[in-house]
Amino acid sequence: MITTEFGRAIYQYNTIVKSVRGAARYLSVQTPNTHLAEAKNMVVFGNTTGTGPALVTGLTVSNVDAPAWATAGANPLINTVTITVAGYTFHSMFASVFGITFGDIPFSPIQATMRTYS
Repeated sequence: MITTEFGRAIYQYNTIVKSVRGAARYLSVQTPNTHLAEAKNMVVFGNTTGTGPALVTGLTVSNVDAPAWATAGANPLINTVTITVAGYTFHSMFASVFGITFGDIPFSPIQATMRTYS
């Protein structure tokens, strides 16, 4: 049971990492400060329309921070976009097993940064 719960936590973490990366990739080809709602929907639902169940139980659009565009470097300058998921907590299916109490596992902020085309 312990292995299963930690496996589920790692699976959910990995799913969020992949969805954040996909949303950053999506925003990297968009005009800066546009398509914000679509990117947040991609993180949570895996599509731009925000339909269907969340990819990870308990993940909501409110966990996705507003994407940030920035300029980096000196010569040549590059433009980047960063998207972040913060405040997500993994909730165990079991309160305790064999006397071992499972608590919630708060995830650190998960973010991805991609270079943009502009």
